[in-house]
Amino acid sequence: MGVNIKYKDSLFSWLFSDPDTLRELYSAIEGIPVDPALPITINTLEDVLFMDRMNDISFEIAGKLVVLIEHQSTINPNMALRLLMYVARIYEKIIGSKKIYSVKKLLIPQPEFIVLYNGRDPYPDEGILKLSDSFEDPASLGLIKDSPPVLELTVRVYNINEGRNEAMARGCQRLFWYSAFVAKAREFEKTAPDKETAMKMTINYCIKQDIMKEILEANASEVVNMLLTEWNWDDAKEVWQEEAREEGQIKVLELVKQGYTAEQIEEKLSLKTKTADK
Repeated sequence: MGVNIKYKDSLFSWLFSDPDTLRELYSAIEGIPVDPALPITINTLEDVLFMDRMNDISFEIAGKLVVLIEHQSTINPNMALRLLMYVARIYEKIIGSKKIYSVKKLLIPQPEFIVLYNGRDPYPDEGILKLSDSFEDPASLGLIKDSPPVLELTVRVYNINEGRNEAMARGCQRLFWYSAFVAKAREFEKTAPDKETAMKMTINYCIKQDIMKEILEANASEVVNMLLTEWNWDDAKEVWQEEAREEGQIKVLELVKQGYTAEQIEEKLSLKTKTADK
């Protein structure tokens, strides 16, 4: 079976793509009941393919709260900065670009930022990422302030691997299913001859164990395609990162051989990166 690299959704965003499921997911994350009568409006940015899309899930609850949820298999230290840019786009989508010039105060939904992590690396049940951790220190300019940053964004990170945050998993059936499915897929990946076989073994196992049974029976081929696309994308990123590291090391060695100092090497590589980004 060939991989359809144009699949728009990841398995995670596909599973949590309807209002009732999002209401249940949010209730499980927060540990509070959400009135079924409260309307859920999905406003995920969907203008690009999933590999490069702006965000995973964004939705409003009764127009009072906007929730951005990201699913991550690695903890990205820049997630707070990314979510800052995402929420600006979301607000623009909610209010429209022209209304910002209104003389009346605009009321906007309060934001919440959540990352659900299910990577292989160890991570606690909960963690926090802050935008202010990425701020440059102005102390070298002699501009030292004791006041807190005027701009902050806090991201709550939850480990959703099987066996972690079990109360949360019990509160949302699809979250429990997803964690169990991923755990079993990783187990089969160790013994299967290839990833596609591992996926099919996982689907057969989960159907027999009544894990996402109806979903998998109706959408098995789509699930395989989505997961293979995700996994191939992750593999590609790892290769690119490794190639970039190796290329950088080779360049440094060449410059050292030519007699450049550490400061000069840093300046040359920095200048080349800035030029390439333009």
